Amino acid sequence: MSQTTSQRRVTAADIARSLGISRATVGFVLNDTPGQTISEATRTRVLDEAKRLGYRTNIAARALASGRSRIVLLVLPDWPLDFNLRRNIEEASLALDEAGYALITYTAHPTGHARPLWETLQPDLVMSMTPWAPGQAAAIRAAGVARIIPDPEHATVEEWTEDGPSLQIRHLYDLGHRTIAFAGSADPRVADLVRLRRRAAEQAADSLGLDALPTDDLELTDASARAALSTWRAQGVTAVAAYNDDVGGALVGAALRTGLSVPGELSVIGHDDTPLASMLEPTLSTIRVDTAGLGRFFADLALSAVEGRPAPSVAPELRATLVERASTAPRGAVSLA
Repeated sequence: MSQTTSQRRVTAADIARSLGISRATVGFVLNDTPGQTISEATRTRVLDEAKRLGYRTNIAARALASGRSRIVLLVLPDWPLDFNLRRNIEEASLALDEAGYALITYTAHPTGHARPLWETLQPDLVMSMTPWAPGQAAAIRAAGVARIIPDPEHATVEEWTEDGPSLQIRHLYDLGHRTIAFAGSADPRVADLVRLRRRAAEQAADSLGLDALPTDDLELTDASARAALSTWRAQGVTAVAAYNDDVGGALVGAALRTGLSVPGELSVIGHDDTPLASMLEPTLSTIRVDTAGLGRFFADLALSAVEGRPAPSVAPELRATLVERASTAPRGAVSLA
Protein backbone atom coordinates (compact mmCIF):
# COMPACT_ATOMS: atom_id res chain seq x y z
CA MET A 1 0.00 0.00 0.00
CA SER A 2 1.36 3.43 -0.86
CA GLN A 3 2.23 6.02 1.78
CA THR A 4 -0.57 8.25 0.48
CA THR A 5 -3.33 5.70 0.86
CA SER A 6 -2.04 4.55 4.26
CA GLN A 7 -2.41 8.07 5.68
CA ARG A 8 -5.92 8.86 4.44
CA ARG A 9 -9.18 7.14 3.65
CA VAL A 10 -8.93 4.90 0.62
CA THR A 11 -11.31 6.07 -2.11
CA ALA A 12 -12.93 4.48 -5.13
CA ALA A 13 -10.51 6.49 -7.27
CA ASP A 14 -7.57 4.75 -5.56
CA ILE A 15 -9.05 1.36 -6.42
CA ALA A 16 -9.72 2.40 -10.01
CA ARG A 17 -6.15 3.71 -10.40
CA SER A 18 -4.70 0.52 -8.93
CA LEU A 19 -6.68 -1.71 -11.29
CA GLY A 20 -6.49 0.54 -14.34
CA ILE A 21 -10.25 0.71 -14.79
CA SER A 22 -12.73 3.55 -14.69
CA ARG A 23 -13.87 5.24 -11.48
CA ALA A 24 -17.48 4.72 -12.58
CA THR A 25 -17.04 0.95 -12.82
CA VAL A 26 -15.56 0.82 -9.32
CA GLY A 27 -18.41 2.97 -8.01
CA PHE A 28 -21.02 0.74 -9.59
CA VAL A 29 -19.47 -2.33 -7.91
CA LEU A 30 -18.96 -0.78 -4.49
CA ASN A 31 -22.49 0.66 -4.42
CA ASP A 32 -24.00 -2.50 -5.93
CA THR A 33 -25.74 -0.29 -8.46
CA PRO A 34 -28.57 -2.14 -10.19
CA GLY A 35 -28.90 -2.36 -13.99
CA GLN A 36 -25.17 -2.41 -14.75
CA THR A 37 -23.60 -5.03 -17.04
CA ILE A 38 -20.39 -5.63 -15.14
CA SER A 39 -18.81 -9.06 -15.41
CA GLU A 40 -18.44 -11.21 -12.33
CA ALA A 41 -14.67 -11.30 -12.89
CA THR A 42 -14.43 -7.49 -12.80
CA ARG A 43 -16.68 -7.32 -9.78
CA THR A 44 -14.49 -9.82 -7.93
CA ARG A 45 -11.31 -7.89 -8.87
CA VAL A 46 -12.77 -4.64 -7.54
CA LEU A 47 -13.94 -6.16 -4.26
CA ASP A 48 -10.64 -7.98 -3.72
CA GLU A 49 -8.63 -4.82 -4.39
CA ALA A 50 -10.89 -2.80 -2.12
CA LYS A 51 -10.25 -5.27 0.66
CA ARG A 52 -6.49 -5.28 0.01
CA LEU A 53 -6.28 -1.49 0.12
CA GLY A 54 -8.41 -1.26 3.24
CA TYR A 55 -11.34 0.52 1.61
CA ARG A 56 -14.16 1.44 3.99
CA THR A 57 -17.53 2.74 2.91
CA ASN A 58 -18.06 6.41 3.63
CA ILE A 59 -21.26 6.00 5.59
CA ALA A 60 -22.00 9.71 5.80
CA ALA A 61 -21.66 10.16 2.04
CA ARG A 62 -23.77 7.11 1.30
CA ALA A 63 -26.46 8.30 3.70
CA LEU A 64 -26.46 11.72 2.06
CA ALA A 65 -26.75 10.21 -1.41
CA SER A 66 -29.38 7.61 -0.54
CA GLY A 67 -31.32 9.55 2.07
CA ARG A 68 -30.83 6.62 4.46
CA SER A 69 -28.48 6.28 7.43
CA ARG A 70 -29.13 2.55 8.00
CA ILE A 71 -29.48 3.32 11.68
CA VAL A 72 -32.32 2.07 13.85
CA LEU A 73 -32.71 3.97 17.11
CA LEU A 74 -34.31 1.98 19.91
CA VAL A 75 -35.67 4.17 22.69
CA LEU A 76 -35.48 2.22 25.94
CA PRO A 77 -37.66 2.87 28.95
CA ASP A 78 -35.78 3.91 32.07
CA TRP A 79 -35.65 0.31 33.28
CA PRO A 80 -32.76 -1.56 34.91
CA LEU A 81 -30.71 -3.23 32.19
CA ASP A 82 -31.39 -6.76 33.43
CA PHE A 83 -30.54 -10.14 31.91
CA ASN A 84 -33.62 -10.44 29.72
CA LEU A 85 -33.50 -6.87 28.40
CA ARG A 86 -29.81 -7.28 27.50
CA ARG A 87 -30.58 -10.52 25.63
CA ASN A 88 -33.43 -8.88 23.80
CA ILE A 89 -31.22 -6.00 22.65
CA GLU A 90 -28.32 -8.28 21.71
CA GLU A 91 -30.51 -10.45 19.46
CA ALA A 92 -32.18 -7.46 17.83
CA SER A 93 -28.78 -5.87 17.21
CA LEU A 94 -27.40 -9.05 15.64
CA ALA A 95 -30.43 -9.53 13.38
CA LEU A 96 -30.29 -5.92 12.20
CA ASP A 97 -26.54 -6.11 11.63
CA GLU A 98 -27.07 -9.11 9.37
CA ALA A 99 -29.45 -6.94 7.34
CA GLY A 100 -26.93 -4.08 7.16
CA TYR A 101 -28.35 -1.86 9.89
CA ALA A 102 -26.85 -0.58 13.12
CA LEU A 103 -28.99 -0.64 16.26
CA ILE A 104 -28.36 2.21 18.68
CA THR A 105 -30.11 2.39 22.04
CA TYR A 106 -31.13 5.54 23.84
CA THR A 107 -32.76 6.08 27.22
CA ALA A 108 -34.73 9.27 27.73
CA HIS A 109 -34.22 10.12 31.40
CA PRO A 110 -36.78 12.16 33.34
CA THR A 111 -34.37 15.12 33.68
CA GLY A 112 -34.39 15.58 29.91
CA HIS A 113 -31.18 17.64 29.79
CA ALA A 114 -29.47 15.70 26.98
CA ARG A 115 -30.39 16.37 23.38
CA PRO A 116 -32.40 13.40 22.03
CA LEU A 117 -30.39 11.20 19.68
CA TRP A 118 -33.13 11.26 17.05
CA GLU A 119 -32.22 14.93 16.50
CA THR A 120 -28.56 14.17 15.76
CA LEU A 121 -28.34 10.69 14.19
CA GLN A 122 -30.91 11.01 11.40
CA PRO A 123 -32.05 7.39 11.97
CA ASP A 124 -34.14 5.58 9.39
CA LEU A 125 -36.44 4.47 12.17
CA VAL A 126 -37.10 5.27 15.83
CA MET A 127 -38.84 2.55 17.78
CA SER A 128 -39.82 2.00 21.39
CA MET A 129 -40.67 -1.02 23.50
CA THR A 130 -43.35 0.96 25.31
CA PRO A 131 -45.98 3.54 24.25
CA TRP A 132 -44.63 7.03 23.57
CA ALA A 133 -44.87 9.65 26.28
CA PRO A 134 -47.28 12.50 25.48
CA GLY A 135 -45.82 14.67 22.71
CA GLN A 136 -42.81 12.39 22.15
CA ALA A 137 -43.95 10.95 18.81
CA ALA A 138 -44.67 14.45 17.49
CA ALA A 139 -41.22 15.62 18.60
CA ILE A 140 -39.57 12.72 16.76
CA ARG A 141 -41.48 13.49 13.58
CA ALA A 142 -40.61 17.19 13.91
CA ALA A 143 -36.92 16.17 13.88
CA GLY A 144 -37.42 14.72 10.40
CA VAL A 145 -37.88 11.05 11.24
CA ALA A 146 -40.46 9.58 8.88
CA ARG A 147 -40.86 6.15 10.47
CA ILE A 148 -41.66 5.47 14.11
CA ILE A 149 -42.86 2.35 15.96
CA PRO A 150 -45.33 2.26 17.56
CA ASP A 151 -47.00 4.64 15.14
CA PRO A 152 -49.84 6.47 16.92
CA GLU A 153 -51.57 6.99 13.57
CA HIS A 154 -51.31 3.47 12.18
CA ALA A 155 -51.30 0.08 13.85
CA THR A 156 -48.04 -1.63 12.88
CA VAL A 157 -48.41 -4.93 14.69
CA GLU A 158 -50.86 -6.80 16.82
CA GLU A 159 -51.01 -5.64 20.43
CA TRP A 160 -48.60 -7.32 22.79
CA THR A 161 -50.13 -8.60 26.01
CA GLU A 162 -48.71 -9.75 29.34
CA ASP A 163 -49.61 -13.45 29.56
CA GLY A 164 -47.16 -14.34 32.33
CA PRO A 165 -49.10 -13.13 35.40
CA SER A 166 -52.19 -15.02 34.25
CA LEU A 167 -50.10 -18.19 33.97
CA GLN A 168 -48.68 -17.59 37.45
CA ILE A 169 -52.11 -17.30 39.06
CA ARG A 170 -53.54 -20.23 37.12
CA HIS A 171 -50.60 -22.43 38.14
CA LEU A 172 -51.01 -21.61 41.83
CA TYR A 173 -54.78 -22.04 41.60
CA ASP A 174 -54.39 -25.45 39.98
CA LEU A 175 -52.17 -26.47 42.91
CA GLY A 176 -55.03 -25.73 45.30
CA HIS A 177 -54.01 -22.29 46.53
CA ARG A 178 -56.88 -19.90 47.11
CA THR A 179 -55.24 -17.05 49.04
CA ILE A 180 -52.56 -15.77 46.69
CA ALA A 181 -50.50 -12.57 47.00
CA PHE A 182 -48.79 -10.55 44.29
CA ALA A 183 -45.31 -9.19 45.06
CA GLY A 184 -44.25 -6.24 42.94
CA SER A 185 -41.01 -4.29 42.80
CA ALA A 186 -40.53 -0.98 44.58
CA ASP A 187 -38.04 0.19 41.93
CA PRO A 188 -39.71 3.33 40.52
CA ARG A 189 -38.13 2.72 37.10
CA VAL A 190 -40.36 -0.32 36.54
CA ALA A 191 -43.51 1.04 38.15
CA ASP A 192 -45.47 0.95 34.88
CA LEU A 193 -44.50 -2.65 34.17
CA VAL A 194 -45.31 -3.67 37.75
CA ARG A 195 -48.75 -2.12 37.39
CA LEU A 196 -49.26 -3.94 34.10
CA ARG A 197 -48.35 -7.32 35.58
CA ARG A 198 -50.31 -6.71 38.77
CA ARG A 199 -53.41 -5.81 36.77
CA ALA A 200 -53.05 -8.97 34.67
CA ALA A 201 -52.68 -11.07 37.83
CA GLU A 202 -55.74 -9.43 39.40
CA GLN A 203 -57.81 -10.05 36.28
CA ALA A 204 -56.78 -13.70 36.27
CA ALA A 205 -57.67 -14.06 39.95
CA ASP A 206 -61.05 -12.46 39.39
CA SER A 207 -61.81 -14.79 36.47
CA LEU A 208 -61.11 -17.76 38.77
CA GLY A 209 -63.42 -16.43 41.48
CA LEU A 210 -60.61 -15.62 43.93
CA ASP A 211 -60.70 -12.79 46.41
CA ALA A 212 -58.70 -9.65 45.69
CA LEU A 213 -54.97 -10.36 45.75
CA PRO A 214 -53.04 -8.95 48.71
CA THR A 215 -50.21 -6.94 47.12
CA ASP A 216 -47.03 -5.19 48.16
CA ASP A 217 -44.05 -3.72 46.32
CA LEU A 218 -40.76 -5.01 47.67
CA GLU A 219 -37.29 -3.60 47.92
CA LEU A 220 -34.69 -6.26 47.16
CA THR A 221 -33.76 -6.54 50.82
CA ASP A 222 -34.36 -9.20 53.43
CA ALA A 223 -36.18 -6.70 55.66
CA SER A 224 -38.65 -5.74 52.95
CA ALA A 225 -39.36 -9.36 52.03
CA ARG A 226 -39.80 -10.37 55.67
CA ALA A 227 -42.22 -7.51 56.32
CA ALA A 228 -44.39 -8.53 53.37
CA LEU A 229 -44.35 -12.17 54.44
CA SER A 230 -45.33 -11.26 57.99
CA THR A 231 -48.37 -9.35 56.73
CA TRP A 232 -49.36 -12.08 54.29
CA ARG A 233 -48.87 -14.79 56.93
CA ALA A 234 -51.49 -13.09 59.07
CA GLN A 235 -53.85 -13.01 56.05
CA GLY A 236 -53.54 -16.73 55.38
CA VAL A 237 -51.56 -16.42 52.14
CA THR A 238 -50.20 -19.76 50.95
CA ALA A 239 -48.68 -18.69 47.62
CA VAL A 240 -47.08 -15.64 46.03
CA ALA A 241 -46.80 -14.61 42.39
CA ALA A 242 -43.73 -12.39 42.08
CA TYR A 243 -43.17 -9.60 39.55
CA ASN A 244 -39.85 -11.15 38.53
CA ASP A 245 -37.29 -13.73 39.60
CA ASP A 246 -35.34 -11.23 41.71
CA VAL A 247 -38.42 -10.52 43.82
CA GLY A 248 -39.29 -14.21 43.91
CA GLY A 249 -35.77 -15.07 45.05
CA ALA A 250 -35.89 -12.46 47.80
CA LEU A 251 -39.14 -13.97 49.08
CA VAL A 252 -37.81 -17.54 49.03
CA GLY A 253 -34.70 -16.49 50.94
CA ALA A 254 -36.65 -14.49 53.53
CA ALA A 255 -39.19 -17.31 54.00
CA LEU A 256 -36.49 -19.90 54.65
CA ARG A 257 -34.65 -17.60 57.07
CA THR A 258 -37.86 -17.08 59.06
CA GLY A 259 -38.46 -20.83 59.30
CA LEU A 260 -41.15 -21.17 56.63
CA SER A 261 -40.96 -24.22 54.42
CA VAL A 262 -40.86 -23.55 50.67
CA PRO A 263 -42.95 -24.96 49.07
CA GLY A 264 -44.52 -26.83 52.02
CA GLU A 265 -45.94 -23.74 53.72
CA LEU A 266 -45.42 -21.17 50.97
CA SER A 267 -45.28 -21.57 47.21
CA VAL A 268 -43.48 -18.85 45.24
CA ILE A 269 -43.39 -18.35 41.48
CA GLY A 270 -41.21 -15.78 39.71
CA HIS A 271 -41.25 -14.33 36.22
CA ASP A 272 -38.67 -14.13 33.37
CA ASP A 273 -36.71 -17.38 33.88
CA THR A 274 -33.38 -15.69 34.52
CA PRO A 275 -30.31 -17.76 35.49
CA LEU A 276 -31.10 -16.99 39.14
CA ALA A 277 -34.27 -19.09 38.98
CA SER A 278 -32.43 -22.36 38.35
CA MET A 279 -29.61 -21.59 40.83
CA LEU A 280 -31.78 -20.98 43.90
CA GLU A 281 -32.48 -23.75 46.39
CA PRO A 282 -35.25 -24.65 46.08
CA THR A 283 -35.21 -23.89 42.37
CA LEU A 284 -37.74 -21.24 41.42
CA SER A 285 -40.83 -21.93 39.36
CA THR A 286 -41.15 -19.09 36.90
CA ILE A 287 -42.50 -17.81 33.61
CA ARG A 288 -40.30 -18.06 30.54
CA VAL A 289 -40.43 -15.51 27.75
CA ASP A 290 -38.27 -16.15 24.68
CA THR A 291 -36.32 -12.90 24.93
CA ALA A 292 -33.96 -13.88 22.12
CA GLY A 293 -36.95 -14.53 19.90
CA LEU A 294 -38.47 -11.24 20.94
CA GLY A 295 -35.26 -9.48 19.96
CA ARG A 296 -35.48 -10.99 16.49
CA PHE A 297 -39.16 -10.05 16.36
CA PHE A 298 -38.30 -6.41 17.10
CA ALA A 299 -35.65 -6.53 14.36
CA ASP A 300 -38.16 -7.95 11.87
CA LEU A 301 -40.61 -5.25 12.89
CA ALA A 302 -37.98 -2.58 12.24
CA LEU A 303 -37.06 -4.05 8.85
CA SER A 304 -40.71 -4.21 7.84
CA ALA A 305 -40.92 -0.46 8.39
CA VAL A 306 -37.68 0.63 6.70
CA GLU A 307 -37.74 -1.82 3.78
CA GLY A 308 -41.45 -2.18 3.15
CA ARG A 309 -41.60 -5.81 4.19
CA PRO A 310 -44.84 -7.31 5.57
CA ALA A 311 -45.15 -6.71 9.30
CA PRO A 312 -44.28 -9.82 11.33
CA SER A 313 -46.86 -11.46 13.55
CA VAL A 314 -46.21 -12.48 17.13
CA ALA A 315 -45.41 -16.18 16.79
CA PRO A 316 -46.99 -18.53 19.35
CA GLU A 317 -43.57 -19.61 20.63
CA LEU A 318 -42.88 -16.03 21.71
CA ARG A 319 -45.72 -16.15 24.21
CA ALA A 320 -45.05 -16.78 27.90
CA THR A 321 -44.78 -20.37 29.12
CA LEU A 322 -44.77 -21.91 32.58
CA VAL A 323 -41.55 -23.43 33.96
CA GLU A 324 -42.49 -25.55 36.96
CA ARG A 325 -39.70 -26.14 39.47
CA ALA A 326 -39.35 -26.91 43.18
CA SER A 327 -40.65 -23.67 44.74
CA THR A 328 -44.32 -24.43 44.03
CA ALA A 329 -46.34 -27.42 45.15
CA PRO A 330 -49.92 -28.36 46.06
CA ARG A 331 -51.12 -26.55 49.13
CA GLY A 332 -49.78 -28.36 52.18
CA ALA A 333 -51.46 -29.20 55.45
CA VAL A 334 -49.56 -26.50 57.35
CA SER A 335 -51.31 -23.11 57.34
CA LEU A 336 -49.71 -19.71 57.51
CA ALA A 337 -52.49 -18.47 59.79
